[in-house]
Amino acid sequence: MSPASRTQAPPVPPTAAASSGRGSPARVFDMDRRRIERALRERVRYRYVRPRVMREVDGWRIVSPCCSRNIDSQGGVIDIAWLHNDPPIWRLYARDHERAIWVEHEQSEQLAALLDIVCLDPQRVFWP
Repeated sequence: MSPASRTQAPPVPPTAAASSGRGSPARVFDMDRRRIERALRERVRYRYVRPRVMREVDGWRIVSPCCSRNIDSQGGVIDIAWLHNDPPIWRLYARDHERAIWVEHEQSEQLAALLDIVCLDPQRVFWP
């Protein structure tokens, strides 16, 4: 997606309570969480910090300590990315920390493709 076509995302919904049971959405989300956590262990930037993957109603929010101190001079936890699942599409949002909004960065039917973008991040969009 070109920078000119990026759109502002709706606010991140509050964390949802996961249901339980065989084949339930909670099980699918647990598998997605493990895929995201595994991918983050292989990222290029700030490998020495431990990002967290937080469950949201329709996806996942990645947060991490701010090692560069570019966003939070105290090194506090900042938003890195939001992966929103709108079947069959996954949408990847980057946090615009200056304006305190989420901005759509890319979309794909494949979660792995979006995780590659977050983990490589050559323009430092996600890991400022």
